Amino acid sequence: MTVRMELSRILIRELTDYQVIELRESAENGTPDDELRTFPIVIGLPEAQAIERRLSGVPVKRPQTHDLLANIIDSLGGSLESVAITDLADQTFYAVLSFRDGNGDMVEVDARPSDAIALGIGIGVPIFVAEHVLAQATNDSPLDDQFGDEDEEEDGELGPPF
Repeated sequence: MTVRMELSRILIRELTDYQVIELRESAENGTPDDELRTFPIVIGLPEAQAIERRLSGVPVKRPQTHDLLANIIDSLGGSLESVAITDLADQTFYAVLSFRDGNGDMVEVDARPSDAIALGIGIGVPIFVAEHVLAQATNDSPLDDQFGDEDEEEDGELGPPF
């Protein structure tokens, strides 16, 4: 089972090698607001900036990586249908892009969560998280408004306790 999620915030600190996005369970799931689950994902600065830029609709003169991928999918007659975070292993999240190819067939492609979300946010597709991932991720430390200068983490990891 998957749970509909939404990007609730981005924390960007340009002086560190990692940034944080927070996903929140969508109210569309029928869960009361005070029971919506959230969890952080540590990502790199370029991915955080791409997500922020795509959310803000800031135009760029030349396509960036996520714009390029969206243009390729569109040029081949495909359409991105959803982004899903499908697994959490060794503190690393795993995601897939689900899209229809030019023939209308569903195709899933492995992706880093940050890239999948950056691509999906720009197109406005839904974000889903597998229930077992959500249960595991929300059992870890909650995200505070600030985070320290702990060691650098790999993209898609839970990272240090916040």
